[in-house]
Amino acid sequence: MLPQINTGNTGFMILCASLVMLMTPGLAFFYGGLVHRRNVLGIMIQSFVSMGWTSVIWFAFGYSMCFGPTIGGVIGNPTSHAFMRGIDLTTLFAGDKELGIPTLVHVCYQMMFAIITPALITGAFTNRVTFKAYMWFLTAWLIFVYFPFVHMIWSPDGLLAKWGVLDFAGGIVVHNTAGFAALASVLFVGRRRVVDAHPHSIPMVALGTGLLWFGWYGFNAGSEFRVDSVTAAAFFNTDTAASFAAVTWLVVEWLHAGKPKFLGLLTGAVGGLATITPAAGYVAPSTAALFGVVAGVVCYYAVVLKNNLGWDDALDVWGVHGVGGFIGIVMLGLFADKTWNPAIPTDGLFVSGSPEFFLKQLVAVCVSSIWAFAFTYGMLRVINGITAVKVDEATEKTGLDEGLFGEQAYQADVALM
Repeated sequence: MLPQINTGNTGFMILCASLVMLMTPGLAFFYGGLVHRRNVLGIMIQSFVSMGWTSVIWFAFGYSMCFGPTIGGVIGNPTSHAFMRGIDLTTLFAGDKELGIPTLVHVCYQMMFAIITPALITGAFTNRVTFKAYMWFLTAWLIFVYFPFVHMIWSPDGLLAKWGVLDFAGGIVVHNTAGFAALASVLFVGRRRVVDAHPHSIPMVALGTGLLWFGWYGFNAGSEFRVDSVTAAAFFNTDTAASFAAVTWLVVEWLHAGKPKFLGLLTGAVGGLATITPAAGYVAPSTAALFGVVAGVVCYYAVVLKNNLGWDDALDVWGVHGVGGFIGIVMLGLFADKTWNPAIPTDGLFVSGSPEFFLKQLVAVCVSSIWAFAFTYGMLRVINGITAVKVDEATEKTGLDEGLFGEQAYQADVALM
């Protein structure tokens, strides 16, 4: 006899998993439009291959490492659900029996998060990294950075979860770790020998932004794992923060550069989405608007700082995702509000006046930043001893599409200039 399934929650979560899946092709278009036409396929394949290879790892042992029985609160037992062991039609997700969703739905939804997170990093080292090295990077980063932080924060037995750290949909787990891993990658790999003069297709960037923004509703609202009032608040807060951040970035850049920039509007929206992610289901809509304004200003000037320091983070992964995730977690410590989510254990500093929760958020995001940076830098050194991480000068000048893959995004007679 099959268990009682909540069809409303189950159908909603399948839809949300599909939306989050769509974000990875959206990211591929977003990054693909930003690079030169000779490197479009080289950056897009790094997102699409994650859809395949990360799913294989997730099926084999990734889900177990994230949500299996804890080992010291840091990682799950990798064999507990290996190859979907112990999961069948009768298995309901054990995180909350009242949800009434099959475990397979939880597996699928969380798998989509695992797919996009390392793909975010690729925008930082675009045009410079060999595909073989990237495959090693993708595998090791998932195992030693992503899986442990998923377990520590989103597993009930996780070390940071038991300590009281909150992260609604991935401020630490996704954006902060990816952003600081991106910074480590940039510093290890070094600057590009051939710098793209300008994005080859801003319309492609706009398409990617639209897909990301659309998919982000599943990313954030789906993290409630049920359909209720908090789901509605998370959905609305997601759009509010993105909108305010997009307009804020547009205005700040307009004042700074003298002209409004479409690319700035698009980048600001993504910064707002990254910043509200950890707090989408924990704050009031008015606070979400503030998150967006802060994201638009802080992420913009983080990119300015990066440029002034000469860091060749090609597509601003650190400034948008790393900094956005960081300030989102910190602001959650300030503005978490039990009136908008009675399930959370405490209010933020500016709501309750108690500094304890704020300090926990601050410590957690600092630890995640340091670990993601340090491990990524060390991992790249090890990978470089196995296979060259950086492409040779001839390949970089020719372009990764032709040099590594023997393919071209555009034929010469119809190439976009």
